[in-house]
Amino acid sequence: MAPTALLSVSNKEGLVPLAQGLLEAGYQLISSGGTAAALQAAGLPVTKVAEHTGAPEILGGRVKTLHPRIHGGILARRSLASHQADLEGQGITPIDVVVVNLYPFRETVADPEVAFDTAIETIDIGGPAMVRAAAKNHADVAVLTSPGQYDAFLAALREGRVDEGLRRELALAAFEHTAGYDAAISAWLVSHLADQRAAPGSGLAADQAVPLQLELPLRQSLRYGENPHQPALWYSLSDAGWGAARQLQGKELSYNNLIDLDAALATVREFGYGGGAQPAAAVVKHTNPCGVAVGSGCAQALERALDADRLSAFGGIVALNTPVDAAAAEQLSALFLECVVAPGFDGAARDQLAAKANLRLLELDADAIASAPRRQLRSVLGGVLAQDLDDGAVDESGWQVVSERQPDIETLDDLRFAWKLVRHVRSNAIVVAHRGQSLGIGAGQMNRVGSARLALEAAGQGARGAVLASDGFFPFDDTVRLAARHGIEAVIQPGGSVRDADSISACNELGLVMVVTGRRHFLH
Repeated sequence: MAPTALLSVSNKEGLVPLAQGLLEAGYQLISSGGTAAALQAAGLPVTKVAEHTGAPEILGGRVKTLHPRIHGGILARRSLASHQADLEGQGITPIDVVVVNLYPFRETVADPEVAFDTAIETIDIGGPAMVRAAAKNHADVAVLTSPGQYDAFLAALREGRVDEGLRRELALAAFEHTAGYDAAISAWLVSHLADQRAAPGSGLAADQAVPLQLELPLRQSLRYGENPHQPALWYSLSDAGWGAARQLQGKELSYNNLIDLDAALATVREFGYGGGAQPAAAVVKHTNPCGVAVGSGCAQALERALDADRLSAFGGIVALNTPVDAAAAEQLSALFLECVVAPGFDGAARDQLAAKANLRLLELDADAIASAPRRQLRSVLGGVLAQDLDDGAVDESGWQVVSERQPDIETLDDLRFAWKLVRHVRSNAIVVAHRGQSLGIGAGQMNRVGSARLALEAAGQGARGAVLASDGFFPFDDTVRLAARHGIEAVIQPGGSVRDADSISACNELGLVMVVTGRRHFLH
């Protein structure tokens, strides 16, 4: 009996040469719908699926390959006598090669105006079923899911190299193909569900988390993870977020570089990014900002951020939200830094920084940031957590001045700056700031007063007349009293403690301003 190949493809690229190669190798061809028509138009002999199964296509083509003569032929193990007996008893021909690519769902939904029902009709059912069946039975069946596989397969067929190893590789590609296809469908439905929830009058919980579907290709293997004994991989979209960044120079990015870059970028984006942004700079070490400042231009913002803690800046990561010019590049060149990310680097800056050959320069534009998914992922043992990014604009509508003393305009500006910054510091987080510059940062301590002590000691005499921000509420009045001893003028915190009155009373006693925001910003 001649071997049999089943061809049912949406993408007809390379179809005819593949079919010719299979015929030359002695295969008989079975095909469906448009694929059969394309082969017949090329003058090639082919049996239509409906003729092979004896069952017509029904439901407007929704059902055509879902038939025992198709799936029995694909799934039968050649080495099992019971399977062979079933094939003989039912008159089913074994199928040895399955060539299937799926309805163009991704291409259809790429049009934002596509009708919902139109998209639904491009969800392939029979195709994935055949692909999965062939991949499952790869011990006996070869499955092709991409025109890019055709030439290599025909070469292997001519040379007698279609062995179990090749079939297993093809099976892996097939399962990846169907997994990506299903993920694309799920992601599309998720977006529709989110839109539906957001629609006025929907009656649905707009703030309820919408299930997340992931489809991230492997971008590269990293040298190692956090430490040299930890292997690491980087999965990323190629056209959004860090996957779309252009590395202009420097060594290959490391796992730690990417984690720190992400923290630095999130911090500096508080002040805008790209065109129209208030110039700002952030210096990050081990995911925490050690210096953040705004300025009249890129160079001044960078100088002020570095001045906030030049000791910690050594070996750090720098993010800037406006293009880097020659003046800023001169400052960067004078330091040992790991990475710098910005919306752009002008020619003079590039020339100057070229002398620092190992310094990684990354250009990341605002569109790439905007197109990245708005979910944050984190792994736990045996699973993944997902949450919406905490990157919304600061909403002051819920802020309340709860102290007797009222803030003046300059103090309120300082409180805004400190509040933008504190949510990018690991909890428990305290920030001391003044005139658009961080002065002291306390991160990741087991109690809030410990973080405050670190931030205030780092600020030193600069704390006098400055403000203090806390990412969480004050459970006691000890932080307020410590701040007052260091000369702090105002504090901003979420509020919500059962003992808020104690901290408010301490502010009134000591002459401090207190603003509560009604929103906390824990970062773990």
